[in-house]
Amino acid sequence: MSYIPFPDISPEIFSIEIGPVTLALRWYALAYLVGLIAGWKLIVRMLRSPQLWPGAAPATAEQIERLLTWVTLGVILGGRAGYVLFYDLPGFVAEPGRILRVWEGGMSFHGGFLGVVVAGLLFCRREKLPLLSMADLMAAVVPIGLFLGRIANFINAELWGRPTAMPWGVAFPGEAAQACASVDLPCIRHPSQLYEAGLEGLLLMVVFTVLIWRRGWLRWPGAIAGLFFAGYGAARFAVEFFRQPDAQFVSPDNPLGLYLHMGGWGLTAGQLLSLPMVVAGLWFLIRAKRA
Repeated sequence: MSYIPFPDISPEIFSIEIGPVTLALRWYALAYLVGLIAGWKLIVRMLRSPQLWPGAAPATAEQIERLLTWVTLGVILGGRAGYVLFYDLPGFVAEPGRILRVWEGGMSFHGGFLGVVVAGLLFCRREKLPLLSMADLMAAVVPIGLFLGRIANFINAELWGRPTAMPWGVAFPGEAAQACASVDLPCIRHPSQLYEAGLEGLLLMVVFTVLIWRRGWLRWPGAIAGLFFAGYGAARFAVEFFRQPDAQFVSPDNPLGLYLHMGGWGLTAGQLLSLPMVVAGLWFLIRAKRA
């Protein structure tokens, strides 16, 4: 059976030892940093392109610079809180000290999304900015961070997919990833991180580029935000069929790791959290087009 060996890429770009302390720059941290900066720069460019707006731009470059701090806090705090609440609450209740050990992994997109929503709402109220137009700007750049983050997940050999016999399957390293290995072959899994990078990241980036710069969708407040909610939710729902669920959901009676299930059918935690995004996105789209 053909498969793709996992590339020899270290999760750390470089590390520096200062006495007993080791400081390291990891690909995942770099993905966050580059995603936030690239998103900020792209929003400023859109604001400075008057042809995209029916009237005056909804914010200034200086306001977006201040917004960056709020969004960064929303992503980090919301992402961690979401993972704790949605994916392993009993484990964190038993060991509350684990909540602060972010270097061990454990960030939830849905939690980070809610954190950004709360941060954006508070900032817009404070600065008296139009909510829907600001939501469009932020939604337009999120796929950049999603693409980079999923590539970093692949490099870290985490969030891999279910076992597969497809020729593009990857032999991820690690005891957990190799749980289905046989005597003759390693455990081959779907590179679900790359599926997500392509759908949630690259595809949405291309769609938004066309709709914003060629079709003028920023003239309908809420349309881009709605398309992002629906597009991300649908993409994540689909990829969940190929993605290995977190270990705490898998048991002999529930080998697929379904969060809600009955008679072998059900939904994973990621699918359950994505459905409200699809519904909300469709509502925003319909509302924007009717306005």
